[in-house]
Amino acid sequence: MIRVLVVDDQDLVRNGLRMILELGGMQVVGEAADGDQAVRAAAATSPDVVLMDLRMPGGGGLEATAAVVGRWPEVAVVVLTMDEDDDSVFAALRAGARGYLLKEADGEDVQRALLAVARGEAVFGPRVAQRVVSFFATARGGGAATPFPQLTDREREVLTLLAQGLDNASIARRLVLSEKTVRNRVSDVLAKLHARTRAEAVAKARDAGL
Repeated sequence: MIRVLVVDDQDLVRNGLRMILELGGMQVVGEAADGDQAVRAAAATSPDVVLMDLRMPGGGGLEATAAVVGRWPEVAVVVLTMDEDDDSVFAALRAGARGYLLKEADGEDVQRALLAVARGEAVFGPRVAQRVVSFFATARGGGAATPFPQLTDREREVLTLLAQGLDNASIARRLVLSEKTVRNRVSDVLAKLHARTRAEAVAKARDAGL
């Protein structure tokens, strides 16, 4: 029996997913309402699969995915989210997710996806799969690869300025942003680069030629 941890900030969604998964013969061993809870619950319940939302208060799914996969690489993370933009898809994959589904998926699709990743496969919803194929098709014909394609243009600007030694206040002035916004973008950059500190992110940026 596949052991599943369900992570979503909405009680109604978690309850619905529990019913769907148990009907499919799976065991829901735990629930979490944010990314920080998800990491603690994974440590406590030892799931085979984590079904992870991305956008949650109190710790997002992207950071939690990276943390879970980093500590327990045998655990398969499947993202279940409303976000289908390229940045979200590729950031989740780079964080270690083995699957990416949209919340419009029906119950049987979710069941099949979790069974597949538990067997070691990777699973994408139809529209997400199309984006992945298009991305790599474009990359094959596009010449030199862009460093850190998982970053948005704004995050790449922030990383470049970090590599130049600027602090948050200086970056905020340079980009005409608030310091809070810059702090958030720096946190996003660290998560996407799997960097624990600003210094580690800067080292990776300089290695990539920024």
